[in-house]
Amino acid sequence: MKKKAIVLFVLAILLLGIYGANAEQDLVQTVAKGCKTEIEQYCARVTPGQGRVLACLYSYGDKLSAKCEYALYDAAVQLERAVAALSYVANECDADLDKFCQSVAPGEGRLLQCLEKNEKQVSARCTNALKDVGLK
Repeated sequence: MKKKAIVLFVLAILLLGIYGANAEQDLVQTVAKGCKTEIEQYCARVTPGQGRVLACLYSYGDKLSAKCEYALYDAAVQLERAVAALSYVANECDADLDKFCQSVAPGEGRLLQCLEKNEKQVSARCTNALKDVGLK
């Protein structure tokens, strides 16, 4: 179970760039706080970034405290919610993205900015989805 939670979290974190920096900071803080002891004990020499600390935690999966396991689980659940919200918006705004934002490169909030720029012409379906997930 421990390794499964860590693997899910590592895989999900790769999708995080889609959702935004604030969500990423929240997830990192959740894990950093909950796994502080393990990070200091087992991963102190690991250079942060590109999932290296998570890989380190994974390698010590059988030694993680319940608090750390819960932090990893909680972060994975938060990320799962974020991915579900993003999927919902992408589905509801698909036609609007094709119509207004076809030439916009995804990432760093550019698609959302494009939809906001064209908000008067964006469909009610898309607008409602953005409101539902708190992006508008």
